[in-house]
Amino acid sequence: MASVGATPGRTPQGPGPGEASTNFPCPAPVPGPGEAEEEEEEEPAEIHLCVLWNSGYLGIAYYDTSDSTIHFMPDAPDHESLKLLQRVLDEIDPQSVVTSAKQDENMTRFLGKLASQEHREPKRPEIIFLPSVDFGLEISKQRLLSGNYSFIPDSMTATEKILFLSSIIPFDCLLTVRALGGLLKFLARRRIGVELEDCNVSVPILGFKKFVLTHLVSIDQDTYSVLQIFKSESHPSVYKVASGLKEGLSLFGSLPTPLPTGILNRCRCKWGEKLLRLWFTRPTQDLGELNSRLDVIQFFLLPQNLDMAQMLHRLLGHIKNVPLILKRMKLSHTKVSDWQVLYKTVYSALGLRDACRSLPQSIQLFRDIAQEFSDDLHHIASLIGKVVDFEGSLAENRFIVLPNIDPEIDEKKRRLMGLPSFLTEVAQKELENLDSRIPSCSVIYIPLIGFLLSIPRLPSMVETSDFEIEGLDFMFLSEEKLHYRSARTKELDALLGDLHCDIRDQETLLMHQLQCQVLARAAVLTRVLDLASRLDVLLALASAARDYGYSRPRYSPRLLGVRIQNGRHPLMELCARTFVPNSTECGGDKGRVKVITGPNSSGKSIYLKQVGLITFMALVGSFVPAEEAEIGAVDAIFTRIHSCESISLGLSTFMIDLNQVAKAVNNATEQSLVLIDEFGKGTNTVDGLALLAAVIRHWLALGPTCPHVFVATNFLSLVQLQLLPQGPLVQYLTMETCEDGNDLVFFYQVCEGVASASHASHTAAQAGLPDKLIARGKEVSDFIRSGKPIQPVKELLKEKQMENCQTLVDKFLKLDLEDPSLDLDIFMSQEVLLAATAIL
Repeated sequence: MASVGATPGRTPQGPGPGEASTNFPCPAPVPGPGEAEEEEEEEPAEIHLCVLWNSGYLGIAYYDTSDSTIHFMPDAPDHESLKLLQRVLDEIDPQSVVTSAKQDENMTRFLGKLASQEHREPKRPEIIFLPSVDFGLEISKQRLLSGNYSFIPDSMTATEKILFLSSIIPFDCLLTVRALGGLLKFLARRRIGVELEDCNVSVPILGFKKFVLTHLVSIDQDTYSVLQIFKSESHPSVYKVASGLKEGLSLFGSLPTPLPTGILNRCRCKWGEKLLRLWFTRPTQDLGELNSRLDVIQFFLLPQNLDMAQMLHRLLGHIKNVPLILKRMKLSHTKVSDWQVLYKTVYSALGLRDACRSLPQSIQLFRDIAQEFSDDLHHIASLIGKVVDFEGSLAENRFIVLPNIDPEIDEKKRRLMGLPSFLTEVAQKELENLDSRIPSCSVIYIPLIGFLLSIPRLPSMVETSDFEIEGLDFMFLSEEKLHYRSARTKELDALLGDLHCDIRDQETLLMHQLQCQVLARAAVLTRVLDLASRLDVLLALASAARDYGYSRPRYSPRLLGVRIQNGRHPLMELCARTFVPNSTECGGDKGRVKVITGPNSSGKSIYLKQVGLITFMALVGSFVPAEEAEIGAVDAIFTRIHSCESISLGLSTFMIDLNQVAKAVNNATEQSLVLIDEFGKGTNTVDGLALLAAVIRHWLALGPTCPHVFVATNFLSLVQLQLLPQGPLVQYLTMETCEDGNDLVFFYQVCEGVASASHASHTAAQAGLPDKLIARGKEVSDFIRSGKPIQPVKELLKEKQMENCQTLVDKFLKLDLEDPSLDLDIFMSQEVLLAATAIL
């Protein structure tokens, strides 16, 4: 609000109490992309999935609110048990599952089972049935073709729009098209993300993306947990109420020391971290894809490319959440900070493009970035930089344009900034026509109201009728100031208008035009995010490989199994002072089942996890902690290492173990890797041993189609009683140890052979158990081995007899022989005889 005043002596007054002066900051230079920008907390993403099943094929589509994108999977065959659908559900964890009310028996059974999974974490999805007519083929096509998509330019004709969508959506996949149509119907009905907007505002859709699950390696959630690929821990902050979890010590997460990076997750942008997590959940057998990832990592590991890698990493730190900004633009909810973030993102993308053009174009990723980061990016950055006044916008918390963009806006701003001196002159003229009792006055400008004459309230002005002044229209009283409209203020309203609102309206119109220019180029921005996040992930993996001395794995499709030379556990080697590497070979038909024995704490479990982690890292396209690694065709990794207990499951520990083993028995193929540690220890020793032997014999009976099995066990009877058939499929390994007097020295080295004893007493001593207990444990163990009855400890027996004798003596001393009610016969039979029996 602007205000000026004048005294009767013709001396202008400044703004009085409660009056504000018009103030516009001077234009500031546009901030460069190197300035830090605080990124706001994202809302929790929701995923809504639509699925159709017909004649053995699945059609799947889902909407992700985190990037406002629809993902679809082309028609894919699936088994009657719908294993592929279950895998999709496990991976994306949807908020809701939408399907047709008309389903066959297999889908009905599957959905019923899904709805009954009360233990599903964090919660089971909502299952929504729509009428089958909503999934009609023709009506689904119409919904797809008539949709309002910001990534399609408005200049396209209807025919061009059909051709454009046909290049993205496989209209020949009928189930997928119907699933997409049903999903669009659901989004429009539920108004996902726009529940509070006007009814004419549609759900924002910023793109369509295809996803496939072919060539993927099957890994269940138990395996991810026990191998510590992912590990969720409770967040210490009480403010993290959305999930309450953070990533603990894991292959993906952070180190136990306060370092700025994780083990493999060293991504600089959130979308790079999201892509790395996606790669971890989708290990693949696609050798072309794996080698393309390794080529980029190997390039950045060359010493001469270290500076380039660091420079690219810095640029990637400015790649922000573009889909969220595009979504806000689509809904006209753009914030001032969004323009600055988008500007920095686009200029950083241009920096990535220029850098990649200087790199070898034989590498596909560099070639894609150099070609697909088009001049549209420069056009977007140039428009934003020339139009948006960043400093003024942040100061005013609204969109402000730079000077020399619109002459009309510039002229109105000049008028607004010149108002104080102009209104001083008007106030002086007004004062000349007022009653001489009025000492001063001011002319003020209030947005949305206009120009008003402000006069101090005189002592004589008590009632409302006293406020009336001839030639003036009373408006309101505020802070002992009377506000009027005069002929001159009305003239000013007509001449100048509501400058403040006019400027805002015109700047808002320019912002809308700028938004349309950006949204018309949304496709290139989405592609920037895809390629930049891929580069971010590969730079992170290269950084880890450089720091930890990882090597490039080789892939041999004809090799069934893995060969590892001096492999290391990627987590244990960072936590232990020294780590002993071990080699592994399980290719061909020899030694497909490896039975590993050895003392407790000798490294059996670490060895199993090491084999699983190195194999996993190779299947996501990472370098591995080994001197050499050759990875054959692996289609799944199954584990039974730790019992993932949960009260919500309602299952005993041993039942959970059995479920994990049953999953491996029922699904493992000759290309699967199975890791079993101490199976059978959760029940009676004989029963546990029998179950373990039966499972191994089942796999051995498969002959050449036996999976690659690593079994660590302390059941030495498995070998001593010859419970397993002899043959080339079985190989016995042990962890090398040496007895030094009463001490047991662990070498943590795998070698062929069978352990002679579990050496549990040595482990118990290391755990701090008293020597007396350990000695008694050895004594009982010797009795059992020799088949003799277990004798009680003599010292303990004598001590107990003395206690019983003392108790009997005390009872005699407490007797009152003069008591007439005392019955000595009852005392002798109930007290003395029973005590004597216990003593003898």
